[in-house]
Amino acid sequence: MAKLELPAGLKRLRSRYRLVVMNDDTYEEVVTFRLSRLSVYTAFSMVFVILVGLTTALIIFTPLKYYIPGAGSDYASVTALKRLQYRVDSVAREDALKNQYILGLKKALSGETSAPLDTTQLDIPAATLISD
Repeated sequence: MAKLELPAGLKRLRSRYRLVVMNDDTYEEVVTFRLSRLSVYTAFSMVFVILVGLTTALIIFTPLKYYIPGAGSDYASVTALKRLQYRVDSVAREDALKNQYILGLKKALSGETSAPLDTTQLDIPAATLISD
């Protein structure tokens, strides 16, 4: 029976390489590693997953989460904040209306009206007049 051949890319992933660390002065081998591309990819992937996990754990289990906008607040504080925001908006709206009312009063009392005065006479029918 014929064996199935691996594609060329998979053969390169499984081929073995030797990494030798040598002392530059004495040419003595300090450490020797036998590696394949697949083992290097696997090691880098594991290191990446561990770093992401540690970073996530650091953010979740420490007070650092409060520095992320919207992530560190609970439901009660969000609702209290929204309630306070509504109250501040309503107080600001009432203040603007009161200021507008006071400005209108000041204009009326000082005589700075922009509308012309009504000087037309009223025509009151004689039948509606009550005589004594």
